[in-house]
Amino acid sequence: MDLSYILNQLGEEREQYYNAVAPPIIQTSNFAFESVSSLRDALNDESEVYLYSRGNNPTLEILQKKLAALDGAEDALVFASGVAAIAIPVIANLKSGDHVICVAKPYSWTNKLFNNLLPRFGITCTMVDGKRTENFEKEIQPNTKLIFLESPNTFTYDLQDLKSVAALAKSKGILTMIDNSFCTPLSQKPVEMGIDLSMQTMTKYIGGHSDAVGGVVSGSKKMIKKIFDADLLNIGASVSPFNAFLFLRGLRTLELRVKRSCESAAILASHFENHPKVQRIYYPFSKSFPQRDLAVKQMKLGGGLFTLALDVKSVAQIEAFCNSLKRLLMAVSWGGHESLVFPVCATIPKENFDSSDIEHKLVRFYIGLEDPVVLIEDIENAMHRI
Repeated sequence: MDLSYILNQLGEEREQYYNAVAPPIIQTSNFAFESVSSLRDALNDESEVYLYSRGNNPTLEILQKKLAALDGAEDALVFASGVAAIAIPVIANLKSGDHVICVAKPYSWTNKLFNNLLPRFGITCTMVDGKRTENFEKEIQPNTKLIFLESPNTFTYDLQDLKSVAALAKSKGILTMIDNSFCTPLSQKPVEMGIDLSMQTMTKYIGGHSDAVGGVVSGSKKMIKKIFDADLLNIGASVSPFNAFLFLRGLRTLELRVKRSCESAAILASHFENHPKVQRIYYPFSKSFPQRDLAVKQMKLGGGLFTLALDVKSVAQIEAFCNSLKRLLMAVSWGGHESLVFPVCATIPKENFDSSDIEHKLVRFYIGLEDPVVLIEDIENAMHRI
């Protein structure tokens, strides 16, 4: 199934809605039934019918078909946020007494899920350096039920060997799940490499316009139904039909936007790699990146993010640099049309800043759709403030 067909045709049965080119927003909370029998059947199994838009909705269904196909998966579920697309599938597959292995330094809310929330319910977690598969193997316990990956992560871009970890997990009967938000399925298809569940935030590249929040997880029909029945309906973190429409709109230009973002990020990363005011660059396709061979093997594109460790002695220098930028917005997230900058020092109390700790000096850049020449000029001007 080719990419153009997925983005522009799949799931869109236009004859059912007056041959409209754009799918309609079925903005309803409820669906009616013609008989008690049909209502009874829907109440017994909501997964294949339209009963209540907390579960299924025609606009969401079109979106889910496209997203599953993009991942090369059998099925997909969409959620009201990226963190819901992490938490609900995890909760659906764990119980008290289970053990999880998670890569170190994941997304902040993933870290809180495994180390703050789930331990309250008797679920333990071991965080490991995922750059070596044997690190996962060493931490497997008899009650290990899930290995959670994030490849690359979104500050230093550490990777895991997905095929190797998937093979290990399958040999032990352990479920695997990955946060694929950095890459999107256009660059990396974890399901095709043996990972059971592939999650990404739709807020970022899928939406592409910084105006909608959502998440998606893809996998086998059996697993997606389990998540739907077990916890999506009970927790109710579903996407509204209007937001599903916004994500469908975003998919139309996904290929163009991701390609532009990745190409521009590569230009900027190359420009600043040997800059006199940069101590180190983090970018998966950089020649200096320690896992570059694995990145090129697993990923088709280098991504729209890179990180600079600035050569500074104080937090004031980082703040002066970031505050001087005119064309990049200071904000979290990525994947929209706008370029962004996010300094790690914003997460650290000023009195705890340590110039000898390189991670305290990290500044992450997301490169959007602006002219890269303009962005380089802006960053160079801000460098003079260091």
